[in-house]
Amino acid sequence: MDAMMAAVPAIMEIDVAQSTDGVLYLMHDRTIDRTTTGTGQTTDLAWDAIKDLNLVDTAGWVTPYKVPTFEAALDWAKGKTVLQVDFKRTASFEDTIALIRARDMADHVILIAYSQGQATKLHELAPEMLISYSISKPGDLDEIVAAGVPADRIVAFTGTRLARPDLFASLDEQDVEVIFGTLGRPSVSIDGVIERFGTPERYAELSEGGVDVLATDRGRAAARALGEAGRLPEVGQCGVDRSE
Repeated sequence: MDAMMAAVPAIMEIDVAQSTDGVLYLMHDRTIDRTTTGTGQTTDLAWDAIKDLNLVDTAGWVTPYKVPTFEAALDWAKGKTVLQVDFKRTASFEDTIALIRARDMADHVILIAYSQGQATKLHELAPEMLISYSISKPGDLDEIVAAGVPADRIVAFTGTRLARPDLFASLDEQDVEVIFGTLGRPSVSIDGVIERFGTPERYAELSEGGVDVLATDRGRAAARALGEAGRLPEVGQCGVDRSE
C-alpha cells in the first residue's frame, strides 16, 4: 500500500473481519487458507491463532508480513488516504465504528453498504461518516434518502460494466460523488479491455464523463492517463472528504 500511495493519489478499499475474541483485522476470505500460512474459518478463530501467521502472496510465496489489525490500518492511513471499509460477516458494525472514532478517522473513511437495511443501520450508528451505496438509476438515490440517509452522506457506487453518463450527471446535480468500477476478471473487465487494446485514454474519458473515483486494479496506468489529461487530483485533494 505504501508503494501505491507513493505513486498514485488513491483511496484504499479494505476488508475488515473480527476474531472470536473481538479483535478487528484485515481479511478478505471466509477462511485464512489462501492468504496466510494458517488454516481455518474466520468464524472460528481467536486472534492468538492468527496474529503470528505470515501472509502469502498471489503466487503462493510466503512473505515476512503478518495479518494487519484494523487499528494498525487506520493509523497507517491517517493523513495519507481515505479507507473504504468493507465489513465481512464476522465484523461488528458497532465495534468497527467505535474503533474508527477512537483513532480519529471518522472524516477519512467510507463505510460500504450492500443493502438499504445496511445503509440505514450504518447511518444510525455513524451519521457523521460517508456510506458507499449502490445506485443503478436516479430513483435509487431518492429511495435511500427517503429511508433516512441524507444524500450528502452517500457516495454512489454505479457498477462495473456499463458507464452511465446520464446517471453520473444526475448524481452530480445532487452533489453526490460517483464511483465506477473498471476492475474484475481480466477477460471481462474494462481494465482488461483497456490493457488488451492499449487504450488508457478510456480512464480519462470516464473521468470527463462524470466519474469521481475509479475502482481499478490498474492504479498506476489509470493515474498516468488521468495525469496526461489533466484529470488527476492534486496532492492533498480528495473528492470524497467532506470534513470541511
